[in-house]
Amino acid sequence: MPQVERSAIDAAMERIIDPELGRPITDLKLIDELTVTGGSVDLEFHLTAPFCPPMFALKIASDIKAGLMSVPGVTAAKVTLRGHYLAEAVNKQVNKPAPPPAQ
Repeated sequence: MPQVERSAIDAAMERIIDPELGRPITDLKLIDELTVTGGSVDLEFHLTAPFCPPMFALKIASDIKAGLMSVPGVTAAKVTLRGHYLAEAVNKQVNKPAPPPAQ
């Protein structure tokens, strides 16, 4: 299994844009913690405000998850929003298992 390159993760996160501010989440320093273990990535982040509209919170979390999964070598990603009034619901939604492929 190829090693996941931290630079590839950083590049993927630079493409995630806060929809309200129009700036990358990396420029806004919204990523709090990033752990890579083999092909599994855990990322914790916060938003610019604890009452950010839920649709934007879910959009950013979903974009982060998709961005992580697009990095070569990443086989699993867990995204955790902290400090938002609906963090628990957003985390549950963004990290729910993918449905099995249709047969």
